[in-house]
Amino acid sequence: MIDPRRLRILRAVADHRTVTAAAAALYLTPSAVSQQLAALEQETGHVLLRRSGRGVRLTAAGEILLGHAHEVFAQLERAEAELAAYAGGAAGEVTVAAFATGIAEVLAPAISRLAGDHPGLRLRVRDAEGDESLPMLLDGRADVALAVEYRGGPGADDARLSVLPLYAEPFDAVLPVGHRLAELPEVALADLADSEWIGQYPGNPCHDVTLLACELAGFQPRFAHSSDDFRAVVALAGAGAGVALVPRSALHGMELKEVQVRPVTGPSATRRVFAATRRGAESHPLIAPVLTALRTAAEHLPIH
Repeated sequence: MIDPRRLRILRAVADHRTVTAAAAALYLTPSAVSQQLAALEQETGHVLLRRSGRGVRLTAAGEILLGHAHEVFAQLERAEAELAAYAGGAAGEVTVAAFATGIAEVLAPAISRLAGDHPGLRLRVRDAEGDESLPMLLDGRADVALAVEYRGGPGADDARLSVLPLYAEPFDAVLPVGHRLAELPEVALADLADSEWIGQYPGNPCHDVTLLACELAGFQPRFAHSSDDFRAVVALAGAGAGVALVPRSALHGMELKEVQVRPVTGPSATRRVFAATRRGAESHPLIAPVLTALRTAAEHLPIH
């Protein structure tokens, strides 16, 4: 008989690619993880992992077992949801991991709505960059992730996730007031090829969006300055340090006196935002209202 607790360890190793990282995510020691994996291989009679460089990768047998692990844990999430519904499920706590703009523009309005409609539901918010919330969700440190699509991230068809698309927003060009294109009603991205750029650090999903849009426009942006804080990006642009692409919702409520904000023509830079839960948990009586509130808040977001 396969111990499902060991399946959770197998999945963590598959997600994190090293025993050490998986152990840290599970709050175990690396030796404990290795022992459990060895026991799982003994239970199944198959080699499940092989070393690959500094990490590990699943064998074909490991991949087969991982697929079944996804189904097992999704079914356990459904069981928990049904039991909570049977018990009433009207009160409890939900942890949401979300990026800063998502918190301000979507999650905060959702919390206000939930306070009136579901007074027994408490939300704990965890600030996480757009590429950090999904690992937190999959590791069990969050119940809902408010996340953005990014290259290399889990797709909408990932067997571990239930995904709810919320909105897609354009990036606008932020230019110093004295920039040669600042007075145009809209800016062609290719016309910014010779400018110095202000962008996010590599690894931030917005950095990937900017880089891809510029590549499609035929150039590589010259990043002179980097910050993951959009207010800092706008301040730098206002000081004449360069140009930037910023998601439209991130500009709400900012002081924009020293910059000109213009829509972009040519290859589009778009941030796609979604809410995710572990598959099977989307119908939980505490989580389902959170997803509904997030969708309602996103529908009222002025981004067009």
